Amino acid sequence: MPPKPINLALQGGGAHGAFTWGVIDALLEDGRVVIEGVSGTSAGAMNAVVLADGMEVGGPEQARRSLHDFWLAVSEAARFSPIQRTPFDVLTGNWSLDHSPSYLFFDLVSRVVSPYATNPLDINPLRDLLATRVDFNRVHRCASMKVFVSATNVRTGRARVFRETEVTPEAVMASACLPSLFRAVEIDGEAYWDGGYMGNPVLYPLIYECGSRDIVIVQINPLVRDGVPITAQEINNRMNEITFNASLIAELRAIDFVTRLLDEGSLDGTRYKRMLIHAIRGDEEMTTLTASSKLNAEWSFLCLLRDIGRRAAQTWLTHHFDDLGRMSTIDVKRTLAQKAEMEEVEES
Repeated sequence: MPPKPINLALQGGGAHGAFTWGVIDALLEDGRVVIEGVSGTSAGAMNAVVLADGMEVGGPEQARRSLHDFWLAVSEAARFSPIQRTPFDVLTGNWSLDHSPSYLFFDLVSRVVSPYATNPLDINPLRDLLATRVDFNRVHRCASMKVFVSATNVRTGRARVFRETEVTPEAVMASACLPSLFRAVEIDGEAYWDGGYMGNPVLYPLIYECGSRDIVIVQINPLVRDGVPITAQEINNRMNEITFNASLIAELRAIDFVTRLLDEGSLDGTRYKRMLIHAIRGDEEMTTLTASSKLNAEWSFLCLLRDIGRRAAQTWLTHHFDDLGRMSTIDVKRTLAQKAEMEEVEES
C-alpha cells in the first residue's frame, strides 16, 4: 500500500516547537504517510525548513537526524543564557521560568522598552544558527514537498506567504519576529513581524497549491482552556493564545462554511475542494506549561516535549490513519462551537 499524502500545518510557540519536532519524527519513522506540503509559522517555520533540507539530502531518516541536530544546537546556544530556571524549580521539576528573576526582569523590560533601544545592533543568535544549520539552496530544490512560511506585514497588517525560492533565513526570522523582543525584519523594503498574528499557520496555500485534501494541524496553542486566568502572567498567556489562534479559527470557519455548502449541494463539487481537517495535539500535557517555558531551551525539556509529540502522533496514527483521504478527524463545527461557548463564559 503506497503512503498516503498529507499536508502539515505547524504552529509557532518558541521552545514548544520541540513538540512539533516529535510529531514530525514519529510521522517520518512510521512511513505510512508522505508529506506533500508544509506551512509553518515561527518555530513551525524553522521545523519546516529543517525538514525540507533534510529530506533533500537523504530522505526521511536524514530529515529526522537534521531535526534532532537543529534542536540540540538550539539548546547548546541557550546554555549560557542568563534566563534560566531557579534551583528550586529544577529540584521540583517545574519547567516554567515564572520564578526566574532574570526572566521577570527581561519580561518587564520588553514591555516598556523598545527592542530598537535594547538591541540596537539587532543581535539574534537564532538567525546565525539557522543560517549555519540549514542550506536554503537545498530547501529551494526540495522536490519532495512544498514549503510555505508566513510573516505579518507591519505596514498593511496582512499575511505574507513566502514560497519556494522566497524562503530565506530572513523570511524565517521574519516569521518568528516578536515585536516586543526583536526589530522588524526588512525584506524587499517591507517590514515584517511574527506570522502568528495573521496566520498560525496559514492554511490556504495547502488548500490551493497542494493536491492532498488532508491537512494535519500540529497544534501547540490550545483553542480552549478551562477556568479564567487570574494572575497577570496567566492573563497575558491567554491573551497571546487567543491572538495567535484568531486567524486559524477564521480559516477553519471558512472551511466549515464551504463544507456545509458542498453538503447542501449549493456549491459545485467539481470546482471546490472538500478539505479533511485533522489535529495532533498534546492537550493534557501541553496545557500545563506556562508561556514562560517557551523560552526554556534546556535539552532535557526539549526532549520531553519531543517525546510528548511522538506519543501524540503515534496515538493519532493508531486511531485515525485509516480516516486519511476519507473524513475529517476533528469536528470543525463542534470545535468552533466550544470555542464560542468558552468566550461567552469568559465575557459573563
